[in-house]
Amino acid sequence: MPNSISREAAEALIREQLVNTIFEDVPKQSIVMQLGRKLPNMTSKQTKIPVLDMLPISYWVNGDTGFKRTSRQEWDNVYLTAAELAVIVPIPEAVLSDSSFDIMGNVKPRVNEAMGQRVDSAILFGEGRPLEWQNDIVTVARQSGHNVSGEISYDSLLGADGVLSKVEQAGYTVDGVIASMQAKGAMRSIKDDAGRPIFVSDMQGATRYALDGAPMYFPENGCFNPSIAQMIVGNWKQLVYSIRQDITVKILDQGVIQDPETKEIVYNLAQQDMVALRVVMRLGWALPNPATRLNTDRSKVPFAYIEAKSPFTDYAATFTVQKQGGDSGKLEGAKINVNGAIKKTNSSGQAVFNLRNGTYPYSVKLNGYRPASGEITISSGAANPTVSLVAINQE
Repeated sequence: MPNSISREAAEALIREQLVNTIFEDVPKQSIVMQLGRKLPNMTSKQTKIPVLDMLPISYWVNGDTGFKRTSRQEWDNVYLTAAELAVIVPIPEAVLSDSSFDIMGNVKPRVNEAMGQRVDSAILFGEGRPLEWQNDIVTVARQSGHNVSGEISYDSLLGADGVLSKVEQAGYTVDGVIASMQAKGAMRSIKDDAGRPIFVSDMQGATRYALDGAPMYFPENGCFNPSIAQMIVGNWKQLVYSIRQDITVKILDQGVIQDPETKEIVYNLAQQDMVALRVVMRLGWALPNPATRLNTDRSKVPFAYIEAKSPFTDYAATFTVQKQGGDSGKLEGAKINVNGAIKKTNSSGQAVFNLRNGTYPYSVKLNGYRPASGEITISSGAANPTVSLVAINQE
């Protein structure tokens, strides 16, 4: 009986090749993972990152016998949760039978590119964002007021209220810029008062794109959505990610492959004499955003963006926080965290978030009260949730 390679042996061989390249090459295919900070590989579904939530405060002491005041420092937990990302690569059996065709040489780049594109789209814009993940970069920047409207111009980039200034006002230095391919033309068209291009010094040489020393990246993997933003700037080292150690690889020869959106059958493996390579990996990311001297309440984030020419639609979610019980007075200074975006209530006990359609978990905290949590759903309209907090001395 002739020797043959079993399916189990083939899977083991391919898995060994793919697992190594995923850990090394997927981050190279993802702009966000290139710029972000990689943490050690996750060994469980969820990793807890303690972050500074309140800074200690110092005081002057009056006279020789003045009393020294006490202060406190608080910590909060940010959770980095691993979500599953799967890629299926269909391969005709006729191609497999051609021994001169380098299967792995062609499969690996496609797998890495597909995974990199999905990671970037979810983190930057929330497209296909797993429910376990926090809000995307654009959403958290929007809540901080770090959005700039209008065309790409000197003022919107480097002006006093431009995207770089938004990040700097939060206490961070911009170390990278991600923009759409269309932004290149907009950058080249910016001219000074004499009509000379600012970003183009030589029409025959390659243009070096940078903003105030921060390098610019124009993704070609299809991750950047120009209908949501034209450009995103920030301190990317504040963004952290981690990959789970378990990666599964399986060869399929039965079943159908459906389009995730339309549910239409794209391939019937048995009927079309095809096999499919399925790769599943899990990774998580987080924006810890610890308290700093310039961002004591963590309401600012180290990112800002220039809106699309036709800004996307979002809806106001007005939270009202009040005291539970007979005296249901409004509570000022309550910290509301809507899936990673943080605001404090005003003197009327209110805080307004601007959210796209979807369901968002939230938590509410205030010293002297028991924390509360829940979910808010935005469905093409405004929402007005009221949260009642129980005073600790009432229990």
